[in-house]
Amino acid sequence: MLTVNTDFVPDHKVREVLGIARGSTIRAKHLGKDIMAGLRTLVGGEIKEYTEMIVESRNESVRRMEAQAEKMGADAIINVRFVTSQVMAGAAELLAYGTAVKLEREA
Repeated sequence: MLTVNTDFVPDHKVREVLGIARGSTIRAKHLGKDIMAGLRTLVGGEIKEYTEMIVESRNESVRRMEAQAEKMGADAIINVRFVTSQVMAGAAELLAYGTAVKLEREA
């Protein structure tokens, strides 16, 4: 599945817009990693436990978005965007969304 954050794909035109494809996940780190992350905030620097969590979340939400687009019959997803929000203390949602389309090569 081709995914781009632009509203076009070079050398292609959008033949059909199928709708919005979405994928999301809500993740939380376990207490031990939260404690380590909290201690890390005292000394500064990257909080690797949360970086890993966001990377995992982004990858999972993209997989779910692509799966939904495939069910819709899409060739590609354009205008891909990410949104994150805290849903409760210690848990965040990461949402990936974009426009599922069918493409054709320009002559």
